[in-house]
Amino acid sequence: MKNYKTLLLWSALAAIISIAAVACGGDLDPANAPTQVVVRPNSTVGPDVPPATLVPVPTATRPLPLPTYPDGVLEVHGGNGWLNSEPFKIADQTADNKVVLVDFWTYTCVNCLRTLPFLKEWHAKYADNGLVILGVHTPEFEFEEWIENVEAAIAREGIEWPVVLDNESDTWRSFGNRYWPAKYLIGIDGQLTYRHFGEGSYVETENAIREALTEAGWDVSGTPIGDTNSADRDPVANRVTRELYGGYERNYTQSGLYAGQEQYYIEPDSTREYVDDENYTPQQWYLQGLWRNGPESITHARSTSNLEDYIAFEFVGRSANVVVNPPGSESFDVYIEIDDRPLNPDEAGMDVIFDEDGRSYFTVTEPRLYAFLETPEFGEHIVKLASDSDDFAIFAFTFGINDGGI
Repeated sequence: MKNYKTLLLWSALAAIISIAAVACGGDLDPANAPTQVVVRPNSTVGPDVPPATLVPVPTATRPLPLPTYPDGVLEVHGGNGWLNSEPFKIADQTADNKVVLVDFWTYTCVNCLRTLPFLKEWHAKYADNGLVILGVHTPEFEFEEWIENVEAAIAREGIEWPVVLDNESDTWRSFGNRYWPAKYLIGIDGQLTYRHFGEGSYVETENAIREALTEAGWDVSGTPIGDTNSADRDPVANRVTRELYGGYERNYTQSGLYAGQEQYYIEPDSTREYVDDENYTPQQWYLQGLWRNGPESITHARSTSNLEDYIAFEFVGRSANVVVNPPGSESFDVYIEIDDRPLNPDEAGMDVIFDEDGRSYFTVTEPRLYAFLETPEFGEHIVKLASDSDDFAIFAFTFGINDGGI
């Protein structure tokens, strides 16, 4: 009965894909989406709410009355390991006259990565003046639960503040959180003084930090405040490709349907031959060759020799990244083409290198986000990624319209 119901579900998805593709492919206007936010799949969001980025989100709630929380709610619960610190309670920090900034993040989330320079600045300015930043790492993908992967990300990104692994989402649920990234500022009375979801509002957030520290008796008057409130967006950009997910757990609902070919929806955990007819619908990806659909990723299902299998999509924006987790231990190369040619050097993301023939590629050595495209101007292009490795497992594509990539 379980298999029969699964078949019915996937058949229904295949039947509606041609209708839903139009809805899924609509342009997203950054003017109506002030910050990019990722909604966690197992959060309290309803099943028809898309997990894509660039959705409108609540603005910072400083001007509005904040709720009063019972003791123990704004606290670390559970925890699967700590990095950069011994375990501690938020209540012990506030009792010691410290202000705590809780940052919900996960290391492959591009929106979280974009906020790290500001967190680093605040840590450098205020760590000796009463501020404790606590990163709560609540993973989006299973491989992000592994402490060695998080530890590598912390070293790679230069994160010096405490990080607790929240693999079961215990702290996430206690805070009632729904977004990556999300910031909660807790004063010395143990209550919330400020919160912000997503990117941006950096000056506002720093002002809230300074106010809370001043109320706690710390003197920050001699510390200059930052003047960057948001990333520099391309002034020409009026839309951007939504986040695209590879796994079928994200493709079940009509608000998903990131895969643009019907074969994908016939059966989960199946290996199928795909033919790319190059008839692309915006906001979806397409396959050529043999691929296997899994719960979190789409995986190249055979070893090849001439890059004949690939994944393609229509790209709108300035930058593009891909989250890849190699299931094997061997590194492998992923080649990139834009409009059926290799990237030019001024289009290459920070992880791209070039071979002696001028072909553009990046080498996958660990599970993380790889920045592979950064165009000098906003535009629309067809992008293809190909690898001969059968370890090429794609979890998500993310896109940007900011100057400076990522």
